[in-house]
Amino acid sequence: MPVRNNHAELAILLDFYGDILTDKQRDYLDQYTQNDLSLSEIAANEGITRQGVRDIVTRAEGVLRDYEDKLGIIARFGEARDHAVRIRALTEEILTVNSRRFGNAEIEQAAQEIRKIAQEMAGTAET
Repeated sequence: MPVRNNHAELAILLDFYGDILTDKQRDYLDQYTQNDLSLSEIAANEGITRQGVRDIVTRAEGVLRDYEDKLGIIARFGEARDHAVRIRALTEEILTVNSRRFGNAEIEQAAQEIRKIAQEMAGTAET
């Protein structure tokens, strides 16, 4: 499997599954994705060949992608976040309708609590 150039995708895989890698794999992949070092730069820093770094990074990438393919944690996390964003939008609609038509304090309180939970789930700041 060739090394892909999507550092952001690899960084996410590393965040979710990095603990399953060896220390060396995790370190090299971190240098490659987070520090944006080239394979040659990592090789020079580590005193090994570029091909050696490439093999380690490629193997680590394969392990991470294999885990995501089997477990799907990142995909499910993204879906859950999308659902939380949608819940928040619907909650805003409920708050608007309640304020215009009903002014019910119980609906207001419940909707505010749902909005707070949805914000926490989606990782969004309160606005």
